[in-house]
Amino acid sequence: MKIAICYRSQHHGNTAKVVEAMAGGREDVELIDVAGQAAFDPARYDVIGFASGIYFGKFHQSVIDFAQRHFPAGGKTFFVFTGGSPSAKNSDAIRAALADRNPQVLGQFFCKGYDTFGPFKLVGGIAKGRPSEADLRSAREFLDGLVV
Repeated sequence: MKIAICYRSQHHGNTAKVVEAMAGGREDVELIDVAGQAAFDPARYDVIGFASGIYFGKFHQSVIDFAQRHFPAGGKTFFVFTGGSPSAKNSDAIRAALADRNPQVLGQFFCKGYDTFGPFKLVGGIAKGRPSEADLRSAREFLDGLVV
């Protein structure tokens, strides 16, 4: 089984830390930074995951746009996201963007990530030290436990 994790990690690199932990040297996982990604062949993968920090309650727009351009009808996917105060609802926008493709959603993983956006900068940020080693371990366990 071949897995692609298409991600954008912009602010503090929280999402990159999580997806790198998930990949953890596995040969069946390829990390694809959607920033500037020109060529992508979804047929090469059995599962395509999407990962992002949360911006104004949703995935980074570049990840949503990439998913809309490249996700195959009926494909298998999962979602990964980080934020100062993440919620299961943070995947609603990307789910809606893929709805017409009838994706098989295998699950989602989210954890806190250090956040200094907007007013949080004034107080030195929130969720300091996150994602933690425990978060990264949980991320690896999530990917290992996906039933495909």
